[in-house]
Amino acid sequence: MMRFTLPRDLYYGKGSLEHLKELKGKKAILVLGGGSMKKFGFVDKALSYLKEAGIETTLFENVEPDPSVETVMKGAEAMRAFEPDWIIAMGGGSPIDAAKAMWAFYEYPDVTFEELCTPFNFPLLRQKAKFLAIPSTSGTATEVTAFSVITDYSKGIKYPLADFNITPDVAIVDPELAETMPPKLVAHTGMDALTHAIEAYVSTLNSPFTDPLALKAIEMVWSNLPVSYQGCMKAREQMHYAQCLAGQAFSNALLGIVHSMAHKTGAAFSTGHIPHGCANAIYLPYVIKYNAKCAESRYAAIARKTGVIEPSATDAECVRALCKKIDDFNVKLNIPKTLKEFGIDEAEFKEKVAHIAELAVGDACTGSNPRPITPAEMEKLLTCCYYGTEVDF
Repeated sequence: MMRFTLPRDLYYGKGSLEHLKELKGKKAILVLGGGSMKKFGFVDKALSYLKEAGIETTLFENVEPDPSVETVMKGAEAMRAFEPDWIIAMGGGSPIDAAKAMWAFYEYPDVTFEELCTPFNFPLLRQKAKFLAIPSTSGTATEVTAFSVITDYSKGIKYPLADFNITPDVAIVDPELAETMPPKLVAHTGMDALTHAIEAYVSTLNSPFTDPLALKAIEMVWSNLPVSYQGCMKAREQMHYAQCLAGQAFSNALLGIVHSMAHKTGAAFSTGHIPHGCANAIYLPYVIKYNAKCAESRYAAIARKTGVIEPSATDAECVRALCKKIDDFNVKLNIPKTLKEFGIDEAEFKEKVAHIAELAVGDACTGSNPRPITPAEMEKLLTCCYYGTEVDF
């Protein structure tokens, strides 16, 4: 038996933030990131709408990019003191991911982070609060997913938390919030969305329910990401919807080793933190070439159905065309082709790659990858991504 889970309600379109006026409840905690939502006036709008709804609201601010276990614990403590019946997270993936984890510790103070790291092992939530997510970036789609990524900086590891319990109750996908993104963030989040959709389509858990969502998201990324990067706000709006469709696909079909690698390399090197979407963009063509031995027809279907190549092309031609399309996008978006080009020190990479490979194979996303992988193969694949060499194994 398989399961397909989405938020109960999804509000979208310009000005949809106004739905907060209709919320029913007594107290809400608004979880925020580093300040951009305040700077652009969205926090004041949200507070005004919540006041109109008769909901007392407090703020938990300054969730850092790639939120830490420590921040999650502080947020849960603030929730326990305030006792909200709504947890509202607004901003990029970081405050929303952090708030999802805070939610578990708010309702279950004695649960351990280690217990939550076991996939689909969360206790039953909604005992004290419901969850509403409002994304300001167009990539993570955490507003519609059963996932959260939390970083343990003492170990230099990102942990993907997974459980249908943490799928938000309500998502507000208002493209006005995404208009504030700087170009580099547009590039990274857009390639994150593309990776979500492609990995969901080839995942071992793909289904008739997830495939159409993934393909439509890919189509929309091809059409809109470069022009969104150049500043077109109509394209920016479409990307905000595309990433949400991709999120609905991967939340139910799960992901693959592009994400396993990104999770375990993002915070691993002292010579440079690799933004999640940037890491996905670098790894994606290499992983497609690795996975093609087991999933060539699925990648070929993506290329044909989203207009990358004419339908009469062979599967092998389709895979090459798909990889070239991604490489061309990365060039247009000023994303490096290799980890070396990104700036990761070669000596540090060589020192750490074997351990990172083991961790990546153990990542929760590896299980639904279409081709199995060993730590030795993962090390070879990461080495290809470092130097830009061909994947021929």
